[in-house]
Amino acid sequence: MAELTVCPVEELPPGEVKIVRAGELAIGVYNLGGEYYAIEDRCSHDDGPLAEGDFDPERKIVVCPRHGSEFDLTTGRPLSLPAYLPVDIFDVVVEDGFIRVKVP
Repeated sequence: MAELTVCPVEELPPGEVKIVRAGELAIGVYNLGGEYYAIEDRCSHDDGPLAEGDFDPERKIVVCPRHGSEFDLTTGRPLSLPAYLPVDIFDVVVEDGFIRVKVP
């Protein structure tokens, strides 16, 4: 498994998201109060962008901007229709002041 460098820690403050690419794969990386989460930037309902939607840091969910499906940032599972299939999540590490995502 490879590590993708997202950015220095100070460039992703709490309550923010950054979208990064690993080849064809787009990933939304979230800072929720100092805890980092990474989820595939693709709604399983219609393959639209997911990380461009709203998110709730307290509930740890992201909302698809197209049809409103909610996804759990910790598991990738959909919490509401029309999506019913999960999306991939990725491990996030902070090393030497940089946020990194482990990608396949």
